[in-house]
Amino acid sequence: MSELPGWVHVYSGKVRDLYVPVGASGLHDADSVLVVASDRVSAFDHVLEPGIPAKGELLTTLSLWWFDQLDDVPNHLIPDHTLVGDTVVERIPAAVAGRSMLVKPLDMFPVECVVRGYLTGSGWAEYRASQSVCGIPLPAGLQNGDRLPEPLYTPAWKAPLGQHDENISFERTVELVGADVAEELRRLSLHVYERGSAIAEARGIIIADTKFEFGADRTTGEITLADEVLTSDSSRYWDAAVYASAPTPEERMASFDKQIVRDWLAANWDKTGTPPALPADIVERTAARYRELLERLTGA
Repeated sequence: MSELPGWVHVYSGKVRDLYVPVGASGLHDADSVLVVASDRVSAFDHVLEPGIPAKGELLTTLSLWWFDQLDDVPNHLIPDHTLVGDTVVERIPAAVAGRSMLVKPLDMFPVECVVRGYLTGSGWAEYRASQSVCGIPLPAGLQNGDRLPEPLYTPAWKAPLGQHDENISFERTVELVGADVAEELRRLSLHVYERGSAIAEARGIIIADTKFEFGADRTTGEITLADEVLTSDSSRYWDAAVYASAPTPEERMASFDKQIVRDWLAANWDKTGTPPALPADIVERTAARYRELLERLTGA
């Protein structure tokens, strides 16, 4: 990991690296956390090689934009600068500026809050077998990519790095975090998805599904939106115009996220051993789609 002046590396996930201020012994006693998004890309619970150029900056920019749009939902961002006299002092080191967020530490809930608005991915596979998604019955006759009658909240247990996340029932979520927190996680997740979907649809983009993470504020206990939000890594994004006009279900799901990577990997790897390196054209196409999504959503 890069050495950053004033910060100590404490954790690396599949995509992000976490740092705490010098003097803190870890996440448990830090007053702030620096979240640095790398260019690493993961699929099927594996980190792949090579990374996607500028991905960290693109994802951070998109997350920050979405946090601004979702201003009625508490989030973990804190000011990334301070005022010393008349001088503004940036708290984020220049080496990672543009791909970092300064956040307050939270007591994270061990639940990935997944919301599905469309039938696709593992949900489509389950539907074909049982006419349900994560055990929730659905009407007969749906096709791959169809919009669901209403968005579904389908939580998952957050597995440690290197293990597979596991879909769980709402009742299991209650066992993990308590009834009140479980209800609020479901309410907030559906609210953020529905508001985000409306914003995206106005820009010709469909959010097919997404996942959120929440934690409790260590001072107030308030449930707070954390990590990334509605990025190309945590969400499936489709082009609404293509969705409306494509001749087949598969063709209408033109993706702005890392589905290009998933599809290539699924066709070229049996999910055993080490994943193969991504070809240059897959890397380039994925980077271009990440950029296009950011431009279409934000206008930047």
